[in-house]
Amino acid sequence: MENSSQLLKFTEACMRLATQRVPLYSSKFSKRTFTQPQLVVLYCLKIKLGVTYRELGDWLGEMPRLRETLGLKQLPHFTTVQKAFQRLSTEIRRVLQRISASLGDGVAAVDASGWDRSYASRYYTQRVKLKIRALKTTLLVDTQAQTVLDLHVTTTRKHDTQIGPQLTERNLEHFEALAADKGYDDQAHRNRLKAWGKRPLIKHREFKPYDKAANARMDQDIYHRRSLVETVISVMKRKYGATVSSRVWWRQFRELVVMCLVYNVERTVKLGASLLDRLWSRRLYFLQRRISTEPCTSIFYRDNNCFGI
Repeated sequence: MENSSQLLKFTEACMRLATQRVPLYSSKFSKRTFTQPQLVVLYCLKIKLGVTYRELGDWLGEMPRLRETLGLKQLPHFTTVQKAFQRLSTEIRRVLQRISASLGDGVAAVDASGWDRSYASRYYTQRVKLKIRALKTTLLVDTQAQTVLDLHVTTTRKHDTQIGPQLTERNLEHFEALAADKGYDDQAHRNRLKAWGKRPLIKHREFKPYDKAANARMDQDIYHRRSLVETVISVMKRKYGATVSSRVWWRQFRELVVMCLVYNVERTVKLGASLLDRLWSRRLYFLQRRISTEPCTSIFYRDNNCFGI
């Protein structure tokens, strides 16, 4: 029996995840030539391999094991995958990205970086004085598994103290402590995290002596795990590129969400853990917390749904 390659393991993990959470067909009038989970995985393969839609079809033609894993009886036209990417909702991508990040509780960290919105060279843009605005992407990362828990994308000059609370407070069940640099210094946010039983490790901007004292008392070993966010960002940019290929802003946002999904699944395969086993144990953990007498403070527990779907 042939050993499974990393690419085949990645495809199998994506297929199991997509089959669980994505409807087979978008409409009862669908042609049913390809299923939505198949198209989701094909787009994930496009991101992972770093190829165009046309090149993806050529690669699949030479990969019979991948076609067998996906259950493809025929090769899709490149526009089929392209149009499916435009059709699938952002909510489905968020669900896939969040569930694939459910690999453990512990210390989370938040930081931001920029993804370029064009392939134009820096020399050309400087010579013609063309300003291309980057996408400010803020990532919430689990420092234990080094996976992306959630992300926030904006094209405006929104401050970190506005993005940080919005991003972290909708993912309270994913961490027990939060590490962030001085850019996220917000005392109201710290107080809310403490009220929810979370440990804020957010550096103070040093305006007064007590700000310096608070930074000195902070657990430096845990706080410095914040640098793992920069590691995750560096890995993603080196593997998948520092630019997004989509031209419309909402497609650019979706592309970044799928990029985080691909990174999380690749990380899971690299760790050698069974994705379904991790998800199942995670779900049992949430169910036990719901049955207990602890007060429910997270928005993810409403509607009797553990994952906020």
